Amino acid sequence: MGCTLHRELIDKSSLVGIARLAALSPLVRERAEVEYYHLAARSALNRESSGRMPFAWTINPYRGCEFGCHYCYARYTHEFMEMWDGRDFERKIYAKVDAPGLLRAELRAARDRGLPMALGTATDPYQPAEKQFQITRRMLEVFAEFAGLDFSVTTKSVLILRDLDLLCAVSLRHRFSVHMTVTTLDERLARLLEPKAPAPAKRLEVVRVLAGAGIRVGVNVMPILPGLNDAPRALDRLAAQAAGAGASFLYENLLFLQPSAMRHFLPFLEKEFPQLVKRYLKLYARSAYLRGEYQENMTKLLAELRARYGLEGTRGEVPAAARHPQMALPFEASPTQADGRSPLTACHNSGSV
Repeated sequence: MGCTLHRELIDKSSLVGIARLAALSPLVRERAEVEYYHLAARSALNRESSGRMPFAWTINPYRGCEFGCHYCYARYTHEFMEMWDGRDFERKIYAKVDAPGLLRAELRAARDRGLPMALGTATDPYQPAEKQFQITRRMLEVFAEFAGLDFSVTTKSVLILRDLDLLCAVSLRHRFSVHMTVTTLDERLARLLEPKAPAPAKRLEVVRVLAGAGIRVGVNVMPILPGLNDAPRALDRLAAQAAGAGASFLYENLLFLQPSAMRHFLPFLEKEFPQLVKRYLKLYARSAYLRGEYQENMTKLLAELRARYGLEGTRGEVPAAARHPQMALPFEASPTQADGRSPLTACHNSGSV
C-alpha cells in the first residue's frame, strides 16, 4: 500500500502534542477494517500517577487494541489524539516502533530501577499488531540486557509463547511475572465481552506452558463485571482451573467505568444484557469506581478463593541477578549461567500451544 497520512487529522493545524503526532503518523498497513500507523514515541516508561496500582511505571508498545473488549477503560487514550469515536480505539492502532530504543536509554539512566514496571497496562502488548511490528519482543530483548529489575507482562494473547526464550531469560535475571487475563470460563460470554481475544481455555493453556517452563505466572480476573462474571460458583471454577494450570496468584479488579468507557459499554449492555442497564446506571451514577458492600463482598470472596486454591501470590526466591544488580551484563556479551548456558536456552520443560 505504501505510506500515506492520517488524512482526517492532518489538516487540523491547531493540533498539538500527541494529537499532532497521531495526525502525522504514516499509515503502514490496513487489513480487516483495522489500520496500523507508526507513532513517534517520546518515551517508553510512563509514571503511574493514580496511586492505585502496584507498580510505579507503565509501558505500552501500542496505542489502541484490536481485541475490542467492550469494557476497556483505555478507550479514553484515543481522545488525547482528538478521536472521539470509541470504536477507533480498536480500528486505528498506533505502533511505537522506536520505543525499544527509548526503553534502553531510560533504563540506563534510571536511578530507581528497583521500582516495579508493568508492560501492557492500557493495551495488550501481544495483540495482532505485534505479529508485524514485534515491539514487545524487542522490548524483552532490551530487558535481557539488564538485571535486577522488577517488571511484569499482562496479556490475553497466546502470542506470548512466541517469546518463550526471552521470557525465560528475563525470569532468570529479574523479579518477573506474567499476568494472563481471564475474565470468565464461559466461552460465549467471553466472545461477547472480548470479541477478538483468544478463548479462555487457550489462555489457561498458556499459563500451563509458562508455569511448566519455570516462569512465575498467574491469572488476572479483570475486570469483575456485576451480573456478568461475578457469580461465586463461576469464580470458584475459574480459580480452581487457574491453580490446576500452575498459576501462582489470582488477582481481581472491579469494572472501572469512566465516561468514555461508559459511552461504549452502555450500548453493548442495552443490546446484549438489557436487564442489567438500570443496575449499572445506579452502580456508576456517582463514580467510575465501585465502592461499598459490593466491593467488600467481592474482595472477601476472592481472598477466600486465593486461600482455598493456593493462589496467594508469594514471590518466592528472588533471582540472584535481582538480588545483585551489579551482576548485569551487556546483552551483546552473551551472558551465561554457571553451567555455561545462555539464559536464552536455559528454559526447562518448555512447550507450545
